Amino acid sequence: MTDKDLNAIIRRVPNYPKKGIVFYDITSLLANAEAFSYVIDRMIEIYKDKGIEAIAGADARGFLFAAPLAYKMKLPFIPIRKAGKLPGVTLKASYTLEYGKGEVEVHADDVPKGKNILMVDDLLATGGTLRTSVELLERGGAVVKEVFALIGLTFLPYKERLKGYNVTTLIDFDNEKIK
Repeated sequence: MTDKDLNAIIRRVPNYPKKGIVFYDITSLLANAEAFSYVIDRMIEIYKDKGIEAIAGADARGFLFAAPLAYKMKLPFIPIRKAGKLPGVTLKASYTLEYGKGEVEVHADDVPKGKNILMVDDLLATGGTLRTSVELLERGGAVVKEVFALIGLTFLPYKERLKGYNVTTLIDFDNEKIK
């Protein structure tokens, strides 16, 4: 298995969630034990010597990569949730997606102050969700060292939104035509 092999495993769903958008469905990768294991092993290889002290994952698909990585690296996992899902005192922020708006939050007490955090999601498009998640963690006192997404959509402006952060993707897609 290689990073390039992952490309063929990702299912493309045209015109979802709305006309003109290609949805990159990672469930086909999750259903492939070899591919899923490969992704987690690659993430360990990339981040084992980067001084990461906790791993945050974006709701919900980011959890699928961040949680097993945190477990394997014996590090805390910090869930960044969609608004309204967490009880207690939270930090909250809004963002815009390429096809809508969203709001995320994190338990204020779960953010490790002064610690180096890896922020994880499944896909980077405009960078809105990850940028907002990074800002929440930083507002809570953490230091975000690294950002990871399995997939990067290079035709969208995520690199500009995440300028100043080390961003790693395993698969990059150019603007694929909808058929």
